Amino acid sequence: MNRKSQGTLSFFLLALVALPLAAQNTPIPSPPAINATAWILMEAHTGFILGDKNPDQHIEPASITKMMTAFAVFNELANGNISLSDKAQVSEKAWRTPGSRMFIEVKSQVSVEELLQGMIVQSGNDASVALAEFVAGSEETFAALMNQYAAQLGMANTNFLNSTGLPAADHYTSPRDIAILARALVGRFPDYYRWYSQKEFTYNGITQRNRNALLWQDATVDGIKTGHTESAGYCLVSSASRGPMRLISVVMGTPSSRARSDASQALLNYGFRFFETHELYAAGQSVNDVRVWKGSQKKAGLGVKQGLFITIPRGRYDDLRAEMDLPPQIIAPLSIDQPLGEIRISLDDQLITQQPLYPLTDVPLGGFFERTLDAIKLWFK
Repeated sequence: MNRKSQGTLSFFLLALVALPLAAQNTPIPSPPAINATAWILMEAHTGFILGDKNPDQHIEPASITKMMTAFAVFNELANGNISLSDKAQVSEKAWRTPGSRMFIEVKSQVSVEELLQGMIVQSGNDASVALAEFVAGSEETFAALMNQYAAQLGMANTNFLNSTGLPAADHYTSPRDIAILARALVGRFPDYYRWYSQKEFTYNGITQRNRNALLWQDATVDGIKTGHTESAGYCLVSSASRGPMRLISVVMGTPSSRARSDASQALLNYGFRFFETHELYAAGQSVNDVRVWKGSQKKAGLGVKQGLFITIPRGRYDDLRAEMDLPPQIIAPLSIDQPLGEIRISLDDQLITQQPLYPLTDVPLGGFFERTLDAIKLWFK
């Protein structure tokens, strides 16, 4: 090869190197190695699991139990059975309950709102028992109520015996169940959930700080609950919201308070870095307009009852595929509570989610002339 040919080849190779590479999907590595007995990472809007270890193992929950105590009380508030201003009388049992304390005094009257903050922010066992007795008459009856709510939520690996999380034989839960519970707390009770981001609370002249260290180191974290006993180890349920995405991490059985915070932060960072959540359709938004036969109107919009969210690997949004399954003819009358087919979202031929579609407005029968004309058209159709 002569010198001129060599120069031409070198230029050609440089030109190839300079060409832009085609965009590639971001690879998804395995989740960080977590020094914990069990853990799970869930997206709150979709329930999508981004990673886990022993998610269904029966674990002693320690003060993580108080999440269900709060859930039960929140439901009593929502149902109008009690109010935040109601006063609960502190029993001797509540006053003597060992462990972390709010420092309520025996026979004193304390409002439900103060007890909730004492339980959520200060992790007061005395506040938990006082709330349980106020709602159900006794802690034992309240524990039965807790288990009924757990069954309603689908917490299949949970059994509560008390409202505090103090060690007791056959008192257990699992990371998956606690993630389900955290998702329900965030979604159903946003006005009460805000207490989980409260960094300190003062009662009886005593100020105590929230034990969730992530509230100080990550501005996107707004909850949710710590737990610790010698037998359970150090546990942390954390939740963070960045843009349209909210993650819930449950870390149980770590060797120290620092370890539970580091593990939770690592999981949250991993989830936000490699996954993304999108709201494809809002509740009440028209997904498709369809022809309505024999109705008072010719067209009707179809939509979803709740916002349709999906969680996917980052960068794969343009690869999503949406399909609708609808009846060949849609005939009035239509009701907003009557499902008309469904929408399915897939990625790489794998179904991600599906939801029924509903008329966005009621469509009553049309007049005699409209019905007759449409009947003729349908006959020819």
